[in-house]
Amino acid sequence: MKQTLQLRLGQHLTMTPQLQQAIRLLQLSALDLSQEIQEALETNPLLDTEEEHRHNNQKEADDTETKIRDERKTESQEGNDINNEKEIQTDAAQLTEDLPVDSEWTDVYDSYLPTSSGSSEATDNDYFTQRSGAPTLHEHLVWQMNLTPFTPQDHLIATTLIDSISDDGYFTGNLEEILQSLDPQDEEITLEDLEAVLHRIQAFDPPGIAARNPQECLLIQLEQLPPATPLVDQAIRLCRDYFNHLASQDQNQIKRRLKVSDDELSEIMQLIRSLNPRPGTSIAQSEPEYVVPDVFVSKRNGRWLVELNAESTPKLRVNNDYANLIRRADQSEDNTFLKNHLQEARWFIKSLMSRNETILRVASKIVEYQRGFFEHGEEAMKPLVLRDIAEALEMHESTISRVTTQKYMHTPRGTLEFKYFFSSHVSTSAGGECSSTAIRALIKKLIAAELPNKPLSDNKIATLLSDQGIEVARRTVAKYRESMSIPPSNERKRLI
Repeated sequence: MKQTLQLRLGQHLTMTPQLQQAIRLLQLSALDLSQEIQEALETNPLLDTEEEHRHNNQKEADDTETKIRDERKTESQEGNDINNEKEIQTDAAQLTEDLPVDSEWTDVYDSYLPTSSGSSEATDNDYFTQRSGAPTLHEHLVWQMNLTPFTPQDHLIATTLIDSISDDGYFTGNLEEILQSLDPQDEEITLEDLEAVLHRIQAFDPPGIAARNPQECLLIQLEQLPPATPLVDQAIRLCRDYFNHLASQDQNQIKRRLKVSDDELSEIMQLIRSLNPRPGTSIAQSEPEYVVPDVFVSKRNGRWLVELNAESTPKLRVNNDYANLIRRADQSEDNTFLKNHLQEARWFIKSLMSRNETILRVASKIVEYQRGFFEHGEEAMKPLVLRDIAEALEMHESTISRVTTQKYMHTPRGTLEFKYFFSSHVSTSAGGECSSTAIRALIKKLIAAELPNKPLSDNKIATLLSDQGIEVARRTVAKYRESMSIPPSNERKRLI
């Protein structure tokens, strides 16, 4: 093959380090951004905050004033030192005479000896080292087990049984399999021993723990109620003997078998509804997730205003003290170090300003589109997609997607994520469009107003929405209902 030289013209997009940094800062949440800013302040000496700059200036002014004041007092203090020394000697002699002969200084006067930072006592008294997260359900049960007077054999059985309790509080193991896993050759442990230990664990907190099914869970909680509780005996009988009728909401059969009136049946059902069918959820709690809003939305003089959260985005500046040390013609290592960090500081500040400006523009446009939501609630939410905001602000959809991810807006209706205001649309009979969020709100409102003994079916809800001009299918109503964790009509039915 013959080698030749060819000249070609072309265009390609190259992401500069500045652009990469701006994109990375744009997609960070408020908490992640604060950590990024703190890391930049620690690694870049030419980066400083406005608050720290004012604090340093005030400290320098205070130091200067203090120095002048000390110089003025020096001459007057020199004459009083001799008199003060004589008074101190007299006071020390008087204190010595006041002490008993066989006593020590610490017997009369309090003393404080600070412990060294490396001692174990300092570690034990440190509050922050003793802090821990909320105990899990397993830890809570083990703690109660250690307080219960178990024999060594029962303690081993209880430990094994607690390991088989789920996060909801139900015992999910098989007693026969657990018996074989403990020690097949040990004839002292029987199935009755496991039943007895499980029964003792079921008396632990929270009530209803270690139940093997919902029926047993409700019975355990009812049996732990005070005997003076009204109609508790009838509730226990209903859960023990006629649980199938309770699950099927067969009102007539329950009244006939328990021989109770409608009012008494209503009180019994109210008592059963007050129980917790998943007792483990009251203990097994996840770690709290903190949310810092990026913008604040408020109404002033009839207008909705959007403001950035100043605490989440502190004002940064270049440290002039270090910047003045840079010399143009100097190529030394120190001067090069300052030049590079100065450029990085300027890039970081510019990227941060661009991020704040973009978030403010997107948030303002969202509030402008969804003004009906802020005025009237979810039912007035308009359909909105990323393309609408991108076209209005002349930005790319990917940029809008980065801005609306993990960004939160503090509003009079709560702290909401930017993505909450985006939803698909459903056509109406009048030729308009309705937001899926508004449809969910309407479905929730209709279900909240339904009769307890005659709940609305999905088909009936679709008919009611059609009367309001919103054409949705039954399966669409079912999908929206399930997304809001609302059970179907047969499970929502309540007895009188």
